[in-house]
Amino acid sequence: MKVAKRMQLIEPSGTIAMAEKARELQRAGRKILNLDVGEPDFDTPEHIKQAAIGAIKNGFTHYTSSKGILELRQTIAKDLASRKIEADPDNEIIVTPGGKHALYCACMATLDPEDEVIILAPTWPTHFQCVECADAHAVEVPCGPSYVLDEEALKNKITSKSKMILVSSPNNPTGGVMSPEEIKIIVDLAVDHDLLILSDEIYDRIVYDEVEVRSPASFDDGRERCIVINGFSKAYAMTGWRLGYAFADKDVIDAMVTIQQSTTTCPASFVQKAGIAALKGPQDIISKMVQEYDRRRKFIVNQLNNIQGLSCSMPRGAFYVFPKIKKLGISSLEFCSKLLEREGVSTTPGSVFGESGEGYVRMSYATSLETIREAVNKIKGFVENYV
Repeated sequence: MKVAKRMQLIEPSGTIAMAEKARELQRAGRKILNLDVGEPDFDTPEHIKQAAIGAIKNGFTHYTSSKGILELRQTIAKDLASRKIEADPDNEIIVTPGGKHALYCACMATLDPEDEVIILAPTWPTHFQCVECADAHAVEVPCGPSYVLDEEALKNKITSKSKMILVSSPNNPTGGVMSPEEIKIIVDLAVDHDLLILSDEIYDRIVYDEVEVRSPASFDDGRERCIVINGFSKAYAMTGWRLGYAFADKDVIDAMVTIQQSTTTCPASFVQKAGIAALKGPQDIISKMVQEYDRRRKFIVNQLNNIQGLSCSMPRGAFYVFPKIKKLGISSLEFCSKLLEREGVSTTPGSVFGESGEGYVRMSYATSLETIREAVNKIKGFVENYV
């Protein structure tokens, strides 16, 4: 059966593809050490689960507004205010079934065919796919393995077709966090050239060493042109709940609501109640998770830098490391494929995060320290014996 030509624009998820290979090997009886998918290994906090259970028991199981229930939007607005983003919950927030859906809606609502979106890379493959699905063009600006802004490179990519700058800080896959000064440069350039800013901030609560995270929407001149994407998956260990949101001006939100009405209608009603509980409940659960991530972060970076031929920067946010493998003389895909086949360690090739990701490999430390320790030992043996 023939499929639409537009499907040629959407490549299978590079971050999920390696995980699927790993699952196949596991089903065949192999022991696999998973450093691939960015999913917290913590359970969703009990009070969040009970909020959803209570909503179901009370019959809160029907359609809601396509914007999301007002109480949740009000709670999100209050949370955004704590991060210097003033948002009108009635008109400037939409709740979505996952942050990924918010990204797709944002791109479909704002991009026209032939528009160019400047993507600060390496970055999550979905960012490229969302742009391309809207029939626009992704223009990559390399920010290196620490996700540091190259102002001149960004300026040189701006053309008459440029419509948007896409930034993701804290960053997947590098764990880099752009400074407030770098974010302000992005805002200033967007103002100068009348560009939108799409800011994916899903990891903004997972940072280390008192690093300051600043949203472009928190600047007065950035607020009106910024679309902020966020959600509950990473900070509250709610990946399977599929709950995200976007902040933007009324015109953009109205357009996104129209798309949501025509696709998913609304997020699951009882899941939205869980979102309220997450934001209103105790926040020390996040700091406890971050403390454990920090312990794993320091361990894996130290161990990887002790492997001859590898070098790894210390991430400042999220839960990924992005070690450089260029000295080994093989592609990132070959490295990851052979590491999985021979040693049973599943990682993600840097090439799926954009052209500038080649020569690097993403590893997630959102798993137990025991798994990380065993995996790093196998990586060391792999490099010494096979490469």
